[in-house]
Amino acid sequence: MSEENAQEDAVATKKNHSKYRRDKPWDNEEIDHWKVESWKAGEDQLPGGHLLEESSFATLFPKYRETYLRQVWPVVTRQLDSRGIACELNLVEGSMTVRTTKKTSDPFIILKARDLLKLLSRSIPVAQAVKILEDDWQCDIVKIGGLVANKERFVKRRQRLLGPDGSTLKALELLTGCYVLVQGNTVSIMGNSWKGLKQARRVVLDCMKNIHPVYHLKRLMIQKELEKDPKLKDQDWSRFLPSFPKKKNVPRKKVAVKEKKPYTPFPPAQQPSKVDLQLESGEYFINNSTNPRKRKIAAQMEEEKRTARQQEKSKEKRQAKLEMEHTPPQKAEGKKKEPASETPVQERIKEKFKNKRVSGRSDVSDFVQSQSKKAKQSH
Repeated sequence: MSEENAQEDAVATKKNHSKYRRDKPWDNEEIDHWKVESWKAGEDQLPGGHLLEESSFATLFPKYRETYLRQVWPVVTRQLDSRGIACELNLVEGSMTVRTTKKTSDPFIILKARDLLKLLSRSIPVAQAVKILEDDWQCDIVKIGGLVANKERFVKRRQRLLGPDGSTLKALELLTGCYVLVQGNTVSIMGNSWKGLKQARRVVLDCMKNIHPVYHLKRLMIQKELEKDPKLKDQDWSRFLPSFPKKKNVPRKKVAVKEKKPYTPFPPAQQPSKVDLQLESGEYFINNSTNPRKRKIAAQMEEEKRTARQQEKSKEKRQAKLEMEHTPPQKAEGKKKEPASETPVQERIKEKFKNKRVSGRSDVSDFVQSQSKKAKQSH
């Protein structure tokens, strides 16, 4: 009996919260709790009729956007005035400012106006940027400038996000239902669903982490087809989605780690020089060519011989030059003319005269010898 009573008491002590809970008006499956209700200017009003304090936001814009903003600023002013927001374009400081006025009835419109200025400063056309003033449009600006340290690698990955002729970016816009613009170090995303903004942001960040956008686009295409089938609404889609395992990195060369020597406050011992090693081995005294002192003496002697030869040559040159200056210039001796060739007639005449000359000399010599003989006989 005691056990039964204890069980009854335990059941009685348990509180049934659902027993006393009344049904609430929003406990209805037909109501979409994620839907953002638009502000109706005539029906919805603030307590007191207007805002108590003035709120303002300012945004800087780059120099190259100044000309475009001056052209489209009347369009921006008309759009903001219709919602009770005042705007100002300061070309001296390079800034745009929005602030609430007494006519402002929607308290959230000032944040929408702030997003409008951010989008205009990031090179989004005014026709696309003014859509952010509607309640069902949201925007997200992803900063990608500090995600990659190397400048060249950053440019390549940013170009990978665009794709050839912007094809990858266009496919991303079609699958997510968002407007995406890559400008400088930021990526501006506009869309009418938070889901699309989240998907687009994930693709951009993974692209900067060296994950190609094509992998995400394949998954998004399959998910879009699976959403059309109501039977697969409550099922797990992991068996349909492709899995792309990470590629194993190429093994790097192992760097030999030098072992650290124990620290000593004293400097290392001085290493022996080349001369010390030669003295230790005895080579210094055997080989004269390695003796630095003898080599120095031999080099000095060679230098002295070279200078003596040079001086002697210069002395001979100077002496020859002096002789050339003191000797008178000699006349150039003319060349002896070679005798002309004699004709046969001239040779016969020459031989005739030669014979006469020889015969005349022989007659005289005979006459002298005869006279000398006669003189000797007379005595």
